[in-house]
Amino acid sequence: MTQNTKHDIQPPEQSASGTWRTDVLIIGGGATGTGIARDLALRGVACILAEWRDAAAGASGANHGLLHSGARYVAADREAAAECREEGDILKRTAAHCIENTGGLFVSVAGDDPDYGEAFPALCAAAGITATPMDPEEAREKEPALSPRLVRAFQVPDASVDPFRLCLDLMAHATSVAGSVFLPHTRITGLDIKKGRILAALAEHPVHGSIRIEARQYVNAAGAWGMGIAAMAGARVPMVFSKGTLLVTHDRLATRVINRLRPAGNGDILVPGGTVSVLGTTSVRLKTLDDISPTVAEVEENIREGSPMVPALSSVRYIRSYAGVRPLAGDGAEDRSVSRNFSLVDHSLPNQGGIENMLTISGGKLTTFRLMAERTCDELCARLGVSAPCLTRTTPLPATAASSWTEPGRSAREWLTHHEAENPVQCECEMVQSDSLKEIVASLPDAENSLLHAIGLRSRVGKGPCQGAFCSVRITSALYDNGDFHTDEGISQLTAFLRSRFKGQKPILWGAQLAQWELAEALHCGLFSLEHLTCSENSTEGGRNE
Repeated sequence: MTQNTKHDIQPPEQSASGTWRTDVLIIGGGATGTGIARDLALRGVACILAEWRDAAAGASGANHGLLHSGARYVAADREAAAECREEGDILKRTAAHCIENTGGLFVSVAGDDPDYGEAFPALCAAAGITATPMDPEEAREKEPALSPRLVRAFQVPDASVDPFRLCLDLMAHATSVAGSVFLPHTRITGLDIKKGRILAALAEHPVHGSIRIEARQYVNAAGAWGMGIAAMAGARVPMVFSKGTLLVTHDRLATRVINRLRPAGNGDILVPGGTVSVLGTTSVRLKTLDDISPTVAEVEENIREGSPMVPALSSVRYIRSYAGVRPLAGDGAEDRSVSRNFSLVDHSLPNQGGIENMLTISGGKLTTFRLMAERTCDELCARLGVSAPCLTRTTPLPATAASSWTEPGRSAREWLTHHEAENPVQCECEMVQSDSLKEIVASLPDAENSLLHAIGLRSRVGKGPCQGAFCSVRITSALYDNGDFHTDEGISQLTAFLRSRFKGQKPILWGAQLAQWELAEALHCGLFSLEHLTCSENSTEGGRNE
């Protein structure tokens, strides 16, 4: 095929019969999928991105929010460590509005293996990572929550990242540059294959019904669910399902990322994010994706392992737990020993299904999503006859207004600036006003489905201590008043939203948070007769927004 340096953008189109046509269909709306969409757009290629829930609904939205320096992997996986260091530096330059450049500390306490601490700075240097020794007393002055039993500390260039804002802005840029289309709540049900080529992906959408998406190239970026997508094409993608459970504290306990100076284990990272800190994570092998719920045992394990590093973790108030699944590329090894490198599978190979127009990208980390997208797009563009280079290493990611409401404190600043009576506060924990919600609803690609979940993902709604107990009811009422809800659909969405909030609170209900839930239960069950909210239900949905 003739190579062209410039590709004539042809935005996706929908025919009268409901069939969509595009150059590339991406399946999966996490950081990798949205990153691929943006990379393609900057090269002049439009796409459709189909996601069965919403942006960052899988592993991208169910992690620490840690932008790795790479130091965590220097002993076990130097290549992954170096990739994290380089990609983290790129993102700090190009997506600074999504990142809080906190810095990080690796610390050991009395009883930790001294040999690991001794080797750590040399291992970091070998991966190009700066690890500066810090006197333990100085470390405790800078981070008073650290244990008095601290014996060693190193500074590293860790940071925290808002994965929801990142994914939303990546997709928004792809849309604005190339006219790419985001189709949330779109479940791929099958692939129409003929003579080793996919003719169309078959999908179900809550508004459009059964749809057909025809593309020249197909990218499977569905994370842990990617193995099922590959199976539709007759291919097997080896993958390890590693569940990680994390906890959200009521307050921010540290200004920096705090890591335990030891081989990677449970409960050994505390990541600050806005007004809270996130503790984790565990690593539990799953056989299926039927239930990704956090458990009491995993919560207790995180607290038990984290407390020697930060003693306050044994008594602090937790407002939420959540769990996600790491889609680790590989097969058979113990979870923490599986490489954090990524895998790009060419399904045109006979032993990979023999499908000439499909790729699967899996593994990796949130920190390395941009590199994963670049490698994928290099191959896609070679197939499409497009020789335009990757521009994401240097092109800044624009901040969009609608996604800015995920920023902690943004809503409070808006309220302090102007809080007229006709613009009431709907979420008192995070000071989210009615006008903010209207702006978010107006920006949605699909406002007819899962509206409360979509608002929660794109704002601070439901993320405070009450976990949506009051604001969910107010917002549902406001959406009825605005004409966004009709008949009983708002009540159904309210029920689903509150059930998802309970899923994350159930394992941490003690002390102040138990009293908070009892108040919510009195309101929702006693006043609204929604007793079924507390029923135990398995769910494939994980993450801090579920």
